Amino acid sequence: MSSSITIGQITDIDTMRIQAQTNETKRTLGNLRGAGKNIAPEKIDQVAQEFEAQFISQMLENMFSTVDTKGFLGGGEGEEVYRSMMIDEYGKLISRTGGIGVADHVKREMLRMQEV
Repeated sequence: MSSSITIGQITDIDTMRIQAQTNETKRTLGNLRGAGKNIAPEKIDQVAQEFEAQFISQMLENMFSTVDTKGFLGGGEGEEVYRSMMIDEYGKLISRTGGIGVADHVKREMLRMQEV
């Protein structure tokens, strides 16, 4: 069963969340660019882990979009808000506890970029 999201299905909450994540990423990348070659390894670890958490959250978002919430206690805008917050926390937790290996690749690439 294929589930695809159309533009009409994207809510204002989703739009605000995506915009906030985009702004945070731009701010972080701007800070890293401005820092030159003196970026602390702890900061690189943090950015790589945040990227992996966001990546995992996006994967989980697709997975949870197929769950039916029209039951007796389900549905509504409130559930959409709290579900997205829960999925973000799941992504952070999975990333913090070992993740799926994306953070390692991002960290390696960031270190390689510093060498140039």
